[in-house]
Amino acid sequence: MTAVATAELIGIDPLKISNRYTAAQALGIVRDGIITGEGPTTRGRVHFSRTLDAADTGWCMRILTDAAVDSQPISRAEAEALFEINDAAAERVDGGRFDDLFAKAVAHHAAAASGLPVPARSVALSPDVAIETWAPTQAVGVNTEVLEWISRQMRGTRRSNHTLMRLVATLVGVATLPLITQVPQIFDLGV
Repeated sequence: MTAVATAELIGIDPLKISNRYTAAQALGIVRDGIITGEGPTTRGRVHFSRTLDAADTGWCMRILTDAAVDSQPISRAEAEALFEINDAAAERVDGGRFDDLFAKAVAHHAAAASGLPVPARSVALSPDVAIETWAPTQAVGVNTEVLEWISRQMRGTRRSNHTLMRLVATLVGVATLPLITQVPQIFDLGV
């Protein structure tokens, strides 16, 4: 789907959805639809408030992989919007697809913000591509500030994402000791 088509469907000016900032705004519209069960992303279908369904996940995927931003790394604003969507959705009826997308998007942001190479979004976020094939599996080169930010976000969320938790635990496990001692309560890996 093109940037213009995506934008028109969710009520954003098609001429302005050309960067990661407007993609983050569009994710905010998806979040609002999840919270209220109403709005442009829920139009034409039954949607219960606080429920994330396959169509919501589809919206997130289309926004994040739109041609206008596909070659750019996931931004902090987009990752924060995904954390908000994760927190807003009290119930999931999408077969785990959002959790996969969410973990991959946050890992994409963390790697890129650390100066590590990342594939195009359409590759990295694909349900057919394992996160282990491109995400860092060691903290070598991963920015400690980015790991701290993820840890703060994870601490503030009501819903755990086991894929993201395993990834962060792996990175932190080989990262600096001060980070581990600052945020030990987030690593309840009872999976």
